Amino acid sequence: MKKIMFYCQYLSGMGHLVRSSEIVRSLVKDFQVYFINGGPKIEGFEMPPEVELIRLPALWLEDGKFTVGDGALSVEEVKEIRKNQLISEFDRIQPDCLITEFFPFGRHKLLFELIPLVEHIKSTSPTTKIACSLRDVIGKESDPEEEDSICYLMNRYFDLLLFHSDPNFQTFTESFSRHQDIKSIVTHTGFVTRSPIIDEANIQKLWGKENPEDTKILVSVGGGRIGHELLETVVEASSILDKEIPHIIKIFTGPFMPESKVIKLKKAALNRSNIEIETFTSNLIAYMKTADISVSLSGYNTTMNILSTGVRALVVPIGHENQDKEQLIRTTKLEKLGIVDFIHPQDLNSANLAEKIINCLNKKSIGVNKFDLKGAENTTNFLKDFLHQQNESRETGITYKSLFLTHNS
Repeated sequence: MKKIMFYCQYLSGMGHLVRSSEIVRSLVKDFQVYFINGGPKIEGFEMPPEVELIRLPALWLEDGKFTVGDGALSVEEVKEIRKNQLISEFDRIQPDCLITEFFPFGRHKLLFELIPLVEHIKSTSPTTKIACSLRDVIGKESDPEEEDSICYLMNRYFDLLLFHSDPNFQTFTESFSRHQDIKSIVTHTGFVTRSPIIDEANIQKLWGKENPEDTKILVSVGGGRIGHELLETVVEASSILDKEIPHIIKIFTGPFMPESKVIKLKKAALNRSNIEIETFTSNLIAYMKTADISVSLSGYNTTMNILSTGVRALVVPIGHENQDKEQLIRTTKLEKLGIVDFIHPQDLNSANLAEKIINCLNKKSIGVNKFDLKGAENTTNFLKDFLHQQNESRETGITYKSLFLTHNS
């Protein structure tokens, strides 16, 4: 069985981890997978048991600066440990393929450990293939110098780009202006999502002993480092909704929302028995499948859940930074297709939100759409063919890229 070493670093939210875990869930059926986790531990989040999980000393960003999980170590000490650990683990595993999540289209703050790793691979194990796993919308507008760096890194170190999008929704050409300068193989895998499997008898376990006629409103903000203003507005809007519809609201703050903001939110909802606030659930897709409406941000994984469940959805595309247009780009396309309703962050207030929720509930559910949602399975199948052809090409001299281009011409 061939071996894959999968590197994932989430610096602020948890979307990159969730998507990576879904890909890994498929990869383990055909590969021995070693998952490198560089972010903070999330209670309740589990990887498939077949995966060997390797934890680096945790790093994440606070106000644009690195923070470490171990208070006894400095940031520079953690960087050095991580750099050496990555190389050591590679030498131990000797994988057939390294997958880096998002890098080099982002994660340049981690060049201190990633460049030594890929240089080590090229010098000691040139047959190991290196692939980038990339979401549908890059989001951040890169300046020319950064785009030069991306192209240089891709062409020097990477054999393959796994672009996790349905080309009928978003192509790599649309996402990266310098696409023609990328020499690596680029394949559109389809969207990475999990199919909802719901036991209808367990709906009450999810939502509690509510009146069956109550409207079930799910509210989520991913990891929780951003989006707290949406949750506060939902609590305020609930009193307005009371005049229109009986309802229950289930809020998930995300594991990274600052405790002070969670306390403030719970205090605001203290006298509202129809609002339940929790930190994290591994069953978010089940909640979404059984909800009457989902109110959320529009990150990749939440969007995938919307697409796979067909739930009515109202989204607020809040970015990590002013220049981060990932959610806004995705949301604009989804709205044009009639898949979601949305409120621009600058228009977010309780009255507007309540009105939007009512309007959205009065629409028919969109149903499960026709996009390719088998991105994880397609990624596995592509890598199986790709790595098999690499073995054959060494024997025959025919490159997989020539076969790929012929097949796709």
